[in-house]
Amino acid sequence: SKRASFLSALNQLTRALLRKYDCGVRPVQTWTSPTLIYIDLILQSVLDVDGKTQQVTTSIWYRQIWTDEFLVWDPEEFDGITEISLSSDTIWVPDLIISEFVDVGESPAIPYVYVNSSGMVKNNKPIQVVSACDLEMYAFPFDKHSCPLTFRSWLHSVTEVNLTLWRSADEIANNQKSFMDDGEWELLSVPSLFQTHLQSKSQTLFCATCQVLIRRRPLLYVVSLVIPSIFLMVVDIISFYLPPNSGTRITFKTSVLLGYTVFRVNLMDEMPATAIRTPLIGVFFAVCMALLVLNLAISILVVKLLHHNEKEVKEMSVSACLLDKYGSSSQTFLESNFTSVKTLDDVDQCGAPDEDLLSLSEPQESSPQLERLLQEVVALRLYLQDGERDDSAQSEWVALCCKVDLILFRVYLFILVVYTSTLVILWASWSSI
Repeated sequence: SKRASFLSALNQLTRALLRKYDCGVRPVQTWTSPTLIYIDLILQSVLDVDGKTQQVTTSIWYRQIWTDEFLVWDPEEFDGITEISLSSDTIWVPDLIISEFVDVGESPAIPYVYVNSSGMVKNNKPIQVVSACDLEMYAFPFDKHSCPLTFRSWLHSVTEVNLTLWRSADEIANNQKSFMDDGEWELLSVPSLFQTHLQSKSQTLFCATCQVLIRRRPLLYVVSLVIPSIFLMVVDIISFYLPPNSGTRITFKTSVLLGYTVFRVNLMDEMPATAIRTPLIGVFFAVCMALLVLNLAISILVVKLLHHNEKEVKEMSVSACLLDKYGSSSQTFLESNFTSVKTLDDVDQCGAPDEDLLSLSEPQESSPQLERLLQEVVALRLYLQDGERDDSAQSEWVALCCKVDLILFRVYLFILVVYTSTLVILWASWSSI
């Protein structure tokens, strides 16, 4: 019977409150009095950040509190009931919207509000907000964003509806207990700001703006994107220590370049899609690719120099040697037909006495067999000397190519150091903004 009397009192109270209630009229006794609406929000999670469409999806626990002067009763007249729940469709509800709203989220429908005996109405509901935000992905993955949520009345001006915070601004800004802190994004703060907005010449709206400051956790992207790229660049630098005259250097560098290309293609989905400008990490990957190509081009150039035309190398080296020893007379010497042994001795030993040399053009009482044998010995000696000259010239050319390779390696290292320093400075400056 007690429960029945309570239900009867609840029904009587509900009917008494809604009997002459008009949900289309602002609930004030004096129409010139503005309705003060308290708002409160708790950010629970950041569900999605889309840099291409410039949208942020957040989950928020949202609360509206206002006083309805037509929903007041004496609890003693209704069996001590101090608070009841009413359908939100049957009473006046503020027409507050979020100005940055761009899409309807998957928010659960909460059809009831709580009303106490003094007329205070509490409308608590979770909402999924898909809002527009100016997302600057340039410092990805060390980026921070500030996304505003502006609450305002859709129709009522400041003379009809005023907004204020239910809790203090510091409590809202530093309340991170309910935020899901194990995701990709870290909540820094939610500062709030109140201002008036001129809708037209005769109407001014009251706005409450909450800035959601979030920061991306970069560890996942550093491990999966940056560190593998650094490893491949280090391996590419170490490949300079392979001998330039071996055939493995170009093959190795080509394999590194191909592996880096496959790595980039497989991780394209991890990169942020933005239509404003290329993130720094995109520049990082592009320059790494360019440096790998430059390194390969340097190796190809060194190998080309190393395997230069052997005839040209020989002529350049022999000519340089003869010019150093004999001056201009060496050209006449090279054009001779090696008719005497004196010519050979002059190439081998500069300044040998003429009387110690045997002449082939003027043999002294020698048989044809002995003369033929002597010619073969001279030809063999010429062949051996030419081989020695070729080996010496080739060794000098290899040494020269190694010096060129070392110079190009140092230039490559300088470019890499300058590029890395610039990138680190840019990342540090943008992440601190």
